[in-house]
Amino acid sequence: MLGATIVGDPSVVVTGVAPLDRARAGDLSFLASARYLELFAATQASAVIVSPDLAEAAGPCGTRLVVAKPHEAVLAVVARLHPRPVPPFRGVHPTAVVAADATIAPEACVEAHSVIGAGATIAAGAWIGPHCTVGAGSVIGAETRLIDSVTVYAGCRLGARGLIHAGTRIGSDGFGFVYREGAHQKIPHVGGCVIGDDVEMGANCTIDRGSIDDTVIGDGTKLDNLVHIGHNVRVGQHCLMAAGCVIAGSARLEDLVTLGGQVAIGGHLTVGRGARIAAKSGVIKDVPPGETWSGFPARPHREEMRRAAAGSRLTRIIAALERLVGEGQAD
Repeated sequence: MLGATIVGDPSVVVTGVAPLDRARAGDLSFLASARYLELFAATQASAVIVSPDLAEAAGPCGTRLVVAKPHEAVLAVVARLHPRPVPPFRGVHPTAVVAADATIAPEACVEAHSVIGAGATIAAGAWIGPHCTVGAGSVIGAETRLIDSVTVYAGCRLGARGLIHAGTRIGSDGFGFVYREGAHQKIPHVGGCVIGDDVEMGANCTIDRGSIDDTVIGDGTKLDNLVHIGHNVRVGQHCLMAAGCVIAGSARLEDLVTLGGQVAIGGHLTVGRGARIAAKSGVIKDVPPGETWSGFPARPHREEMRRAAAGSRLTRIIAALERLVGEGQAD
């Protein structure tokens, strides 16, 4: 399966995958970096996937699978040992509430206590977990799974093969108000959400609907837990957002953008194709394509590192000046 070169006993049987320090007999582990040699030297794994440069590292494991890219090999093994779950049945659970004019493909699964609104469409192979709500007129694409307690508001479209984790809300109103007549008057949000194919959203994400236009997330984009996408945002294809990211209204993320944890993107800004934003950065102006930015306010990473280094030196300079002033006053 891996095209590996086996060093040691090829008859070893493995039934699970575990990291070096927690592996036991019957487990397969992996070693891809010399920084983990200490753990490798004490592992109880029955077999270990190793890179060629570490194939002869000292350790008790006598069966080694030598491959050029251990991380990719481990992913293949995990997929084999832990295949993607399949729906428990086809059809609609008796406790689900389905509008008379909703369309549910015979190959779909709607689990217990879920609600499918008027005119909604559930495509073939879609899997609606328990306690989910699919609002009126919304579309759930083929083989997309809503795991548990997911809410898709009215008028949203989810593409094929998506994976939406528990507690995520898609299509809630954006945060928009006008101060008038002594009060904050709500701006109606009548746009929708358009989610592409192969999109994954972690637990408790929130995707606002557009005010008039749609909020759009492109094919292949992956969101970690607790990501918030504001109204009218356009996210390109194959973007990555780590946990806690916040994208303000009408921002644009072009294809292949990567955001570290807790990054905040200001409204109406553009982050160019392939740009990378380091964790906890606050972006308050456009980011050119392909650049790496960090800090708050975010700036090119090298510039931010120079600023941080200068601040560190400034602290020492101030301390030296204070000593000189103190000595002068003593004289």
